[in-house]
Amino acid sequence: MNGVDAFDASSILVRLDAATHAAFASIEVVDAIDSTNSELLRRRTPDSGLVALFADRQHGGRGRQGRPWASPPGANLYFSVARRFTGELARLGGLSLVAGIATAEAMRAIGAGGVGVKWPNDLVVDDAGTLRKLGGILIEGGLQDGGVRAVIGIGLNVRMPAEAASAIDQPWTDLQAQIAGGAPTRDVVAAALLVSLAEALARFDAEGLAPFLPRFEALDVLRDAQVDAQVADRTVTGVAAGIADDGALRLRTDAGLLPLHAGEVRVRRRGVPQSGASRA
Repeated sequence: MNGVDAFDASSILVRLDAATHAAFASIEVVDAIDSTNSELLRRRTPDSGLVALFADRQHGGRGRQGRPWASPPGANLYFSVARRFTGELARLGGLSLVAGIATAEAMRAIGAGGVGVKWPNDLVVDDAGTLRKLGGILIEGGLQDGGVRAVIGIGLNVRMPAEAASAIDQPWTDLQAQIAGGAPTRDVVAAALLVSLAEALARFDAEGLAPFLPRFEALDVLRDAQVDAQVADRTVTGVAAGIADDGALRLRTDAGLLPLHAGEVRVRRRGVPQSGASRA
């Protein structure tokens, strides 16, 4: 592969503990692809075990609501994890939060202590009031063979090249800036993410969103902040009051407590620059 920090599947595998290694049916790294999410959606998800697909670069990466995702080669992480889940499709409503929690906790564990989660799917760092985007999550999937499967796409800025950074139109950051001494190699970051995700997804499948609610509170960058929520063609203003049991953002407004569900809702913290479109 090209780039400063080349990595492959074997370099990730040797960094996994036995339990995480056993949880994955396959871990693959490719040089280039349109989108890791698109590729795993094209494939059949196995009945048991997780599948992870990493790409050194993407030429059709996308974020929430179809927005483009900047994917320069040899510098950042672009990957997807596919898994089957028990129960009905509706219970996957909190999956983006679970993936965000697992990702943020993994990044804190390797030294990026300021990483938080911006509902519903952004990894950000609060830099003196400015929310700088570190990464984002895109959940896709649906029914397969009568059961539920999900593909979890994650883009994470590790060492953003200067030429790519110049094209980004929102506040951003990378692990290089957030970890004392600089970011570790991508295989180290990838292994930390897979360990955290394997544990979190298994627990979510068994217990739902409930055990993750207190974990989210510790990472919630919107809590008690004045926010504007774009809901269809109107803007609702209120104070973010955490999340409900189903993963909805609770907005305290003059008219009472309003639950907001991910989808076409966009939320911005008032009065400070922050991440906007799902682009890293």
